[in-house]
Amino acid sequence: MVKFRFLSVAVLTALSLSAEAANAASPLAGEAGAPPDCPYGYYDHAPYSCAPYGYYGPEWFAKGAFIGAGPWFHGPKTFHGHVDNHFDEHHGYKGPAPSPGDKPEPGKPLDKIAHFNGNEVRDGRGHQSAQLKH
Repeated sequence: MVKFRFLSVAVLTALSLSAEAANAASPLAGEAGAPPDCPYGYYDHAPYSCAPYGYYGPEWFAKGAFIGAGPWFHGPKTFHGHVDNHFDEHHGYKGPAPSPGDKPEPGKPLDKIAHFNGNEVRDGRGHQSAQLKH
């Protein structure tokens, strides 16, 4: 009986420590949940705010739906898509951006963005590609 109690305490302690370690190791602990509902996609870096129209190129959308970025990315590991970092808040953009829950404007198609000028290639996980692909 004493061995069983000792074993139970040891198992509970190990489970508790492994759960704490898993939470501490995850940089998104407490951030991940439902992805933001943004009409033109959301930035691939925390706090995952809505990106403005023209930030993402058409390859980021499938049948009008954003394929994702950040912890909710739904593309393959080899995915690389164009972005126009002039619309990135990390590059100084302070212009208008939609709010979560907004709907796309009818005159702004996602599959053929007029005058899109992608100047950076990203992988959807917050990383810039080594070279710009055209």
